[in-house]
Amino acid sequence: MERKVKAIALVSGGLDSTLALALVKRQGVEVKAVNFYTGFCITETQRRKGGRADGSVPRNEALRAAADLEVEIEYVDISGAGYLDMLVHPKYGYGANANPCVDCRVFMMRRAREIMEREGAQFVFTGEVLGQRPKSQRRDTLRVIERDSGLDGRLLRPLSAKLLPPTIPEQEGLVDRERLEAISGRSRQRQMQLARELGVVDWPQPAGGCCYLTDENFARKFFDVLDAREAAGEERHIEREDVLLLSTGRHFRLSPRAKLVVGRTEVENALLEHHVAGRARLEARDVLGPVALVDGEPTWEERQLAARIVARYGKGKDLPEVVVEWRDGDDVEHYSVAPEQDEARIEAMRV
Repeated sequence: MERKVKAIALVSGGLDSTLALALVKRQGVEVKAVNFYTGFCITETQRRKGGRADGSVPRNEALRAAADLEVEIEYVDISGAGYLDMLVHPKYGYGANANPCVDCRVFMMRRAREIMEREGAQFVFTGEVLGQRPKSQRRDTLRVIERDSGLDGRLLRPLSAKLLPPTIPEQEGLVDRERLEAISGRSRQRQMQLARELGVVDWPQPAGGCCYLTDENFARKFFDVLDAREAAGEERHIEREDVLLLSTGRHFRLSPRAKLVVGRTEVENALLEHHVAGRARLEARDVLGPVALVDGEPTWEERQLAARIVARYGKGKDLPEVVVEWRDGDDVEHYSVAPEQDEARIEAMRV
């Protein structure tokens, strides 16, 4: 009786993971695709907020890739406490910004191993390319990810397989190593050629990440939250609600004990409205302007400053005075303030 071969594919929907999926599937392997939601994917966050600033709604590329190649896909949310704790305390540290890429891959591969075992599959494969990413796709870190995830010998990288030691599925003849690739580095020339050979015609931009944690501005906000909590005597931690707010609005550090978030669009204003609990809500009266939230315990002077900033970003920015409503639970106050005009001060507070 011929042995049934089944594999678990980690699919983002980008060109590399789509090609890896096509390479393995064309060898007759039954493939189940898995897409992990971390809470830090830029396009998925935009989808959940209702679209981009220009009104367009990005498609879910992982679902598109699975549909195009006719494979089953499971969408797995890993954005809970375990993942967030890993982000704050990464064993292998951060990349250039707040991206703990090696630890993140280990976390995902552990979950993928669990799915492999549950599904009775023989191996896991990804679209990783040797040398493409400076932190997580070096030869040594690829090995660390395989080892720490418990996938020793059962983690296949089809695009770079010929440059790496043979995996168990290759050794056992479950996949033909000669029909896999030997791609390395950051060039996408071979991938583009391979896409034409395999008939893959639809994919997002070939390069470019989709993770907020690699973005310098987002990373600054991320570490600001951790530092502020540590300064307040709390353990460094991040919560799900923090993640959503970090990708929303303009952020200003009023002081170590208080932060202001100002909405930039109607969508962001609506989102901030859903996170008022435990925070003060600010909005200009009588003139169109943003919704803003203050987190922490501001002094009276910091309340005034927050009101001036809110007035600055509304239609009353050129008026001599704007009335800003401060609502904190049942406590409602109104501040008549001049919109903040000190550009240097604004920039110094911007997170």
